Amino acid sequence: MHRYWRLRFLAKNLLLSALLFCLLLIVYKCKNPEIASDYYAIEPIAVHGNGGAFAGSASCIACHKDIYDTHVHTAHYKTSALADSSSIKGSFKTGENTFTFNNRAVFTMIKTDSGFYQRANFIHNQLELFKLPSDIVFGSGTKGQSYLSWEDDKLFQLQASYFTPENRWMSSPGLENLRAQRPVVARCFECHSTFAKNITPNGRGNQYDKKNIIYGIDCERCHGPAAKHVGYQQKNPKTRTAKYILKYKELSRQQRLDACALCHSGGNRAPKEPPFSFLVGDDLDKFYFPNEEDDEDTLDVHGNQYGLLASSACFKNSPQMDCTTCHNPHENERGESELFNLKCMSCHSQSTISCKKEDTHANTSMTDCITCHMPLTPSKSMVIKVDSTKTAVKVRTHNITIY
Repeated sequence: MHRYWRLRFLAKNLLLSALLFCLLLIVYKCKNPEIASDYYAIEPIAVHGNGGAFAGSASCIACHKDIYDTHVHTAHYKTSALADSSSIKGSFKTGENTFTFNNRAVFTMIKTDSGFYQRANFIHNQLELFKLPSDIVFGSGTKGQSYLSWEDDKLFQLQASYFTPENRWMSSPGLENLRAQRPVVARCFECHSTFAKNITPNGRGNQYDKKNIIYGIDCERCHGPAAKHVGYQQKNPKTRTAKYILKYKELSRQQRLDACALCHSGGNRAPKEPPFSFLVGDDLDKFYFPNEEDDEDTLDVHGNQYGLLASSACFKNSPQMDCTTCHNPHENERGESELFNLKCMSCHSQSTISCKKEDTHANTSMTDCITCHMPLTPSKSMVIKVDSTKTAVKVRTHNITIY
């Protein structure tokens, strides 16, 4: 009997202690609100390997609509997308939807209610080699586009690509032999998307989690996973101080350059870490070895804009110069030569330098800097084959000098 009352007494005391603890905790939190979360939990659309949660660029519209509205028209934003009628630039009209590969096969681009397909048939007997879906688009269409196809969770590049300057289909660059598909490894996605979760054991193959892909280069590619930031702003709509987001003005010059150099410093940088490990603000040299191309004469105009810029006198003599000195990543500036020439003249006015061109070109030369000092140059790496002719694609060099 005594044991019963003793246990009952202990249970009562434990219950009272628990209630008292909860009451004290509530009072403490009320008097110390800083220990409570200052942001709402946002359901992420993808999660980075470091645990950072992506909210999606659409979540930026509420506060940054003007920037969002211009950024969605940039080549960066359009560098990858799900394949549909708006993202595929190539034609599916009869007479415009085929190309012949090495006089062996005819590729036909087909649009049906179920999707978009590439079909290959032997020329001599019309036998169908394969018919594969175009699931993803790589490339904004400024120069061209390639198309990717899923096989379970493996991703492959298809044989046919679209070449914008000639408005026609052709074989994908580098695919000299007839083959249905080429694996799309993680390094490709690293420069054509905001994030893609690779599920290959070494993190570098062509297997992906389809639900953890963010197409295009959007806000969070440069500003970092932003779910925590979005949650904070939603919970504190009146605050004017941003939290939990990368601020470019606080980055060093090299950090700003590294943000672009990840994809614009050549394709020969051997990795130290799996793709997507690097985030803006990190030291790129901790994630990739230096480029093997040391001689500025061998630097390619396609993909190594950073190396070419760094070799320029403009860059060497301008301590704060970086890519955003001339480029606004939030706006589509494609083809706006006058805008870029004004950037040059803001430093190189007629009072500081005189153009040496003949008098007959003086008027043009004084207002058209980039044509002479950043000319369109054939790429050594971006060579396309149309019919039986190989053509080097011309890209504007970033080696600013006197030619």
